[in-house]
This record gives sequence, C-alpha cells and structure tokens, in this order.
Amino acid sequence: EPMSIQHAFMGGYEWDGKSQDGFTKPLSSCSTTVHMDRDTITSNQIVKADVPILYTYDVIWRPSDVPWASRWDIYLNENHLVPAQVHWYSITNSILVVVFLSLLVVSILVRNLRRDIAGYNAVAALVDEESDEEADETGWKLVHADVFRPPSSYPMLYCVFVGTGVQLALSTLLAICFSAIGFLSPARRGSLMIAVLVFYMLSGVAAGYTSSRLYKSFRGRQWQLCTVMTAVLFPGVCFAQFLFFNIILFFFKSSASVPVLDIIILVTMWCCVSIPLVFLGAYFGYKKETIEFPTVTSTIARAIPPSQPLLNPLVGMLTTGIVPFAAAYVELFFIMTSLWMDQFYYVFGFTLIVYLILIITCAEVTVLLVYYQLCAENHRWWWYSFFTSGSTALYVFIYSFFWFRGLEASRMLMTYLLYFGYMFLISFAMLLVTGMVGALSSLWFIRKIFGSIKVD
Repeated sequence: EPMSIQHAFMGGYEWDGKSQDGFTKPLSSCSTTVHMDRDTITSNQIVKADVPILYTYDVIWRPSDVPWASRWDIYLNENHLVPAQVHWYSITNSILVVVFLSLLVVSILVRNLRRDIAGYNAVAALVDEESDEEADETGWKLVHADVFRPPSSYPMLYCVFVGTGVQLALSTLLAICFSAIGFLSPARRGSLMIAVLVFYMLSGVAAGYTSSRLYKSFRGRQWQLCTVMTAVLFPGVCFAQFLFFNIILFFFKSSASVPVLDIIILVTMWCCVSIPLVFLGAYFGYKKETIEFPTVTSTIARAIPPSQPLLNPLVGMLTTGIVPFAAAYVELFFIMTSLWMDQFYYVFGFTLIVYLILIITCAEVTVLLVYYQLCAENHRWWWYSFFTSGSTALYVFIYSFFWFRGLEASRMLMTYLLYFGYMFLISFAMLLVTGMVGALSSLWFIRKIFGSIKVD
C-alpha cells in the first residue's frame, strides 16, 4: 500500500543522494522491525522544488503452501490470462497450412516430376531423328546446362547470407529447445539472453562451414573475404545499431543504457570466440571436396524467355512470404507482447512447434515456386529461392507497424527509433533464417531432379 511519509535520518544527518553512508544510516521516521501503517506516520511528504524525497519499502514474509519448484508456474502459464486453447488453435491452423501445402507439393510436384523424368529418360534412350525433334520441347530439362551456374549478382553475399542464416537458425533452435525442457528458467534473470549469445557464438562453426562450401562450389577465389563477411556482417550491423542507441540512451540518462564494461565484454566474446569459430568452420569447409552437381554448366548462359505475369519472379518474391507468416502469426503476437509490453512469455513448447512449422512451410512453398520457374526456363533461381521464403520477414516488419498503433507508446522520437530499429533487426534476422531454408531446400531439390535424368 503506498503511503506518503516525510523521512528523516537519526541525528539530523542530511544525505546528498550519492554517499554510501545514506544507505546504512537509520531513519527516525520509521522502524526497521515493525511494519509501517498510516497511524504511525508523523508527517506527510511535501512535494515541491528543492525538497529531497526518500523512498522506502517494507517486505512482509508470509508462509506459503506452494512448493518452491512450482512458484514460477503463475508466470509460466501466464496466470491463465491466455488459455492454452488459443495456442493450440494457432498450432492447429499452422498444421492445416502445412498439410495443405504438403498435399499440394505431392499432387503437383511428385506427379509432374514422375511424368517429366520418365519422358526425358525415354527420349534420351532413342537415337533416331524423331527423338531429336521431340527433345526440343519446353520444360525444366532445357536449363540443365545453366541451372547450377553461380549467381550472376553478388555470389559472395549470397554465401554469406546463407551461412549466417544457418547460424541464426541453429542458435534459435537450441535456445528454444533448452527453454522448452526447462534449462533456462525465468528465476535466473537474463539466462535466456546469455544462452542465445552463447549458442550464436558456438553456431559460428556451422556458418563458416556452410558459406565456405557454397563459395567453393561457385569457384570463388576471395575465400578470406567471404569468411570475414560471414563473421562480421550480421553481428556488425546489430552491434553498430545497438551502440548508436546505447549512446543516445546514455545522454538521456536512461536506465536502459548498458554499462561500458558490458559492451567491452560483448566485443571480446565476439572477437575472441565467435570470429575464430567462423574461421574454424570455414577451414573445414574449404578442406572438403567441392559440391558435385549432376550436370555440366555451359560456357554461355541460356537466354531466359519472357514469363507470364503470374510467373514473374518479383511477384513470387513479394507475395509468397504471406503463407509462412500466416502459419506463425498468432504466436508472433504473443512474442511481441512479451518483448514490448513486459509480459512473461514462457510457453516455449508451443514456440518450438510453430518454429518447425515455419521452416517446413518455407521449404515447401519455395520448392514449389522454384519448380515452376524452372518449367518457365528461368535458371536464375539462387536469389529467387532466398527471397521467396525470405519475404516472410517483410510481412513481419509490416505487421510491426500495425502492432505499434496498439502499443500506445510515447510520442518521443527515441521511442520510434528503438521500436522500429530493433524490429528491423528482428526482421533482418528472420530474412536470413527463412531465406536460408528456401535456398538450401531448393538446392537439394534441384540436385535431386537433375540427378535423376539422363543428360548428354
């Protein structure tokens, strides 16, 4: 219960608000052994300029029948504020999306691929003139000499993005799994954030390995630069933005600003642990044999015919992300509520299920659209597959604008900078994760289908 008390120190001591003695000097206005009530107040606090105000609080310890191990349950189950059925409805909706996509992939891809592969192999077995005329049909086989051609634009950046996506996806999965099984308890303040940082650093090995193997398959020569960019690009962007915000918060004298020592520790972990692990993964990646492709790439690139409006690559890259976003929309709402409204979120079992559904949805949607691009004789699928599933991040960022309207935040410029700045970083991370899923699943799919046909 809040009360207004004009506190005074014993012996007439006057505290300047900074000296450590003020924290130990006893007060004459209240007792340290008896709980304060209104009848014992001698005088109320006068609020006016240049009058110091001392804040105190009392703690009453009461016995509880709730076991110690169960005392955080009120936060873990959100005090039943949001029924578990809401999460289950969300997961059911997501599973229905996955089932629908899976049936679509099976009905279209499997049926068409079986027919195409059987037809291509039958034509390849014939050697007469009639078979040569049949070989001039349209279809994805016509791009066999170009389908594994490295990206014409920014091949190194593509490898860096995919490698960083692997690092983020793996660290996110580990953090969610450890939280779901109870290793990261809310009773240990900051344990989740520390775990995310540790898992991210350790996953640098996977990032370096993936980017180096891809870059080697592209026959790139600047492998040192590729490894350095994998190690510093995404964390560098995050650290630069974080440092910029922290400097502004420091000048505003905000309690949200991070001490200099913590920043030095963070930089040390980045430079002495994360970057060397990325180089270690890249070392093993470059030592491995080059990824073998089932077809030989021609010297001259094949011309891409004009596409229909619905098969325009830009249309697919801008619209496809709405399907994975719809699969994770409800759980995203609770996560953002936890981030920006200081509410507990600890139903990581649901988060794990939705995370896996998001990955499966991105893979299925991308594979389906890449197949149609190949059928339209468009062999430039590398960046297309990345941004097709990566466009999920675009819808997350757009959704953050609508969600901000209900936040009822202050109109200060710093509020807008912090919210949209960190939402941009979250969306950028989601772009890398979902884009990586689409890129690697498409690579696996294309290697499979072109490895199953006979090519001269």
